[in-house]
Amino acid sequence: MAKNLVIVESPAKAKTIGKYLGSDYVVEASIGHIMDLPKNDIGVELKHRTFEPTLIVSPGKEKVVDRLKKLAAKSDFVFLAADPDREGEAIAAHLKFQLLPSIKVKSNMRRVTFNEITKKAVTAAFGHTRDVDENLVDAQQTRRVLDRLVGYQISPLLWDKVKRGLSAGRVQTVALRLIVEREREINAFQAVEYWNIDAVLSPSKGGQEFTARMTGVQGLPIRVSNGTDADGKEVFLSNALPDKGAVDEVMEQLERATWRVKSIEKKERRQNPRAPFTTSQLQQQAAGRLGFNVRRTMGVAQRLYEGIELGSEGTVGLITYMRTDSTNMSADAVTEIREWVNKKFGGKYLPEKANIYKSKKDAQEAHEAIRPTNVSFVPDEVRRYLSDEQYRLYKLIWERAVTSQMTAAVFDQTMVEIEAKAEALYDFRTTGSILKFDGWLRFEEETKKAKAARVAAEAKAEAAEKKQISQSADADDAEGAKDSTSEESSADRRLPELMDGQGLERVRLDPQQKFTQPPPRFNEASLVKTLEEKGIGRPSTYASIINTIQERDYVKKLAQKLVPTEIGMVVTELLVKNFPYIFETGYTAQLESELDAVEEGTEKWTDLLNGFYTHFEKELKVAETGMEDIKAMEQKTDEICEKCGALLILKWGKFGSFYSCSNFTKLKPITVAQGPLKKDPKAAVKKVLDTFEFPMYVKAMNEDTTESSAKVGDKAELIAALQAAAGQGNKLVVEPESCDFTKENFAAKPDLNSPEAQDAEAEDEFCDNCGRTMVLRNGPWGPFMACPGYNEDPPCKTIRKLTQKVQSKPPVVLEEACPKCGKPLLQRDGQYGEFIACSGYPKCKYVKQELLEVPCPKCGGEVAVRKNKRGDTFYGCTRYPKCDFTSNQKLVNETCPKCDSAYLVEYANAEGTFLICPNNREALPKRRPRKGAKVEEVATAPNCSYEKKIGPPKVKEEAPERQRPDPEKTRAVVEAVA
Repeated sequence: MAKNLVIVESPAKAKTIGKYLGSDYVVEASIGHIMDLPKNDIGVELKHRTFEPTLIVSPGKEKVVDRLKKLAAKSDFVFLAADPDREGEAIAAHLKFQLLPSIKVKSNMRRVTFNEITKKAVTAAFGHTRDVDENLVDAQQTRRVLDRLVGYQISPLLWDKVKRGLSAGRVQTVALRLIVEREREINAFQAVEYWNIDAVLSPSKGGQEFTARMTGVQGLPIRVSNGTDADGKEVFLSNALPDKGAVDEVMEQLERATWRVKSIEKKERRQNPRAPFTTSQLQQQAAGRLGFNVRRTMGVAQRLYEGIELGSEGTVGLITYMRTDSTNMSADAVTEIREWVNKKFGGKYLPEKANIYKSKKDAQEAHEAIRPTNVSFVPDEVRRYLSDEQYRLYKLIWERAVTSQMTAAVFDQTMVEIEAKAEALYDFRTTGSILKFDGWLRFEEETKKAKAARVAAEAKAEAAEKKQISQSADADDAEGAKDSTSEESSADRRLPELMDGQGLERVRLDPQQKFTQPPPRFNEASLVKTLEEKGIGRPSTYASIINTIQERDYVKKLAQKLVPTEIGMVVTELLVKNFPYIFETGYTAQLESELDAVEEGTEKWTDLLNGFYTHFEKELKVAETGMEDIKAMEQKTDEICEKCGALLILKWGKFGSFYSCSNFTKLKPITVAQGPLKKDPKAAVKKVLDTFEFPMYVKAMNEDTTESSAKVGDKAELIAALQAAAGQGNKLVVEPESCDFTKENFAAKPDLNSPEAQDAEAEDEFCDNCGRTMVLRNGPWGPFMACPGYNEDPPCKTIRKLTQKVQSKPPVVLEEACPKCGKPLLQRDGQYGEFIACSGYPKCKYVKQELLEVPCPKCGGEVAVRKNKRGDTFYGCTRYPKCDFTSNQKLVNETCPKCDSAYLVEYANAEGTFLICPNNREALPKRRPRKGAKVEEVATAPNCSYEKKIGPPKVKEEAPERQRPDPEKTRAVVEAVA
């Protein structure tokens, strides 16, 4: 009997769905997209403005497509079950294009979508199949074409004007612009001084103390000017005084003032529950409460969506689809949650009607809010089946969905106005609130109590331990334990019983000097929030936007903050200046709305592209001729050269801006032949003067050594120096005066030596296709990140290549001197870690190495400990490439007693550790002949049998778990899905 073929995106989802559908269905994975635009061509028709894309089978997906074609040919029905979004619809369209010719009955290829991977939802979806939605496909295709037009036509400009390898993205550049503009705000920020005055009061001596803040004088509010806002309107800091003079004047009167309660206002305040998670809200909350970055959040959510093995329950998708901008839940889900709340907590926690939430204005609402697929899967009950990160994220989603259908929390809030009477009346205010009914905060209150109890227990244990050392330490810890569980440390703040007109005792006054702070740098959560507010991107694109700008090295993450790099600042300035319309935030948001219109079928995708390209083409022509050439930048500075005292010039190089001495020249030295110099000195001098200007150096050379050198400043000195140098060396060389001093412009780059940068931990990365944690692998071209399913059948070949560092830490000067030239040694940061080298590089190329005591058997030089690309240790001559001697065994400085070999080698196997003669070819592992070596060169030494056991077998060290390379030393080049 023929089978029904179901095609999903990832192997994990295929496994879960396969269990639900039974033996009549074969479930296979396409492993993401199977078709894309070609990499070596723009792939979009521009001559006639049809914008028709040229799609090809993605490189590496040929085997997947062939396998699916064969299965489709044998199947009665083919169901396309990719994710229910634009990308999923495009994958389904590409599968249809490739597989439709293979099936007999064309109408038997159907599209299936479901918002959650549960047996009920999947079974229901197969009862309501449809055709591929061309509007959704058009919307995805339009976005892809827009991004290709921008990337492939602007990136070459950046290559030409800045450096090769850079790229521009339509949406990513706007996100980067937000980060760069925030950084400029921070750099331009001028702090404003202001003072707050707090009074610690009590209703009577020894009574309960409380704190009130000064808010006004004589009924007028006190405030300090804090500049203007974006609209030019003046902004003020409330409840503040401008300087210490004003504070001292007020403090003098408050010291002798009488205090009383002016008025008391009590009211009930209700705090409503929050809506279930949208994608952006989940990313923000996971960052703030769990410390997850956006990519990690989406990777963990992907695994929760695709299915977790829950013992006897089998594989279950725990959450609904996690890419959504809707706050609505299905009626069945709301009913299920309300029943659970009523059963668990009682009717007082359940509102009369279901809570309904409004989505943001431009929300697509194609899917439900993110919620648990079954509320009975309580996080603590399924915790044993989940990893720690899965449990924490699932609990966050589960509690948010459940509390969204609970009653509001109720607080009793009290606001007390206080009057201090001296020569003038000074107004103070304090507020307090008490939780009257926890309502939807029940989960948070339980978590808070559990945390407080844990902190108290830890503090108590620590206090008991320290008591043995110091009684004072015990007292401090006990106080700390008290603070952690006291009501004052909680969200509630209780006030003493107070009455109108009641007199108060002043305990103390607390003036506080403060300064305004610059706007905070974006972190991933706040950037997602801003992108959402401005309408830039969509839920499914936030993670890729943030990931892309970091992989391109436009942004570094320091202490969880996104800091623009120098190259990010330069690229943003160039693009915004030359493409003011295309990279304007408002226009980018407008394009998102137009893409939504394409999805809804109210706008043709070609009309959208025509409108965009009209603006883009104009700006592109202007940029091609008017964009500043950063590569040729030579900017004068006030910095002084440490070598010759000349002014430094700011230039642009491979790794960004750097300072170069203004006396540097690229002119190469000229060799003056001694024969022509004797015959016609004037012609030889003319040749030199046509090339160089004074001052210059005349040198007499023998091979690489200088026999004499003279600095000349005019023509007469030049002739005399040439004649004097003639005969002192094999050749005469004249070279211009040049200073090769350079230093990196660290001020323009993020501080990689800051505590935040040093403490930064590498974060896990997740496969975009299947959500699994990516691992570090080594290949012939170095390390790369790969999906764990890289070698599975079918494979998931999502990779992220890593390349050399793009920005190093500042070198550290050591006290040790270079043994070759005497200059100080520097500890530098290289691609494979730290190393020590001479500060005189490139003239002195000394690098400190770990040397053996044995001279090189081939040339008599030194033998150093080295490592290959895979991290394996070997021993090689320091004169490489002139001498190619290498050994996999450690050389020992002992003579062989049998054949007089100048050295022995140390070799360990399962039987023990031995000293073996290098001529003992029977005892040593066989080595393949060096490529290109002649037969007679391979084995010419006499065979020797010397072997001596010197110890037990060496314990084989377990290979350390591969860690992701330091993100500050590597840069992502490309993320390929093969």
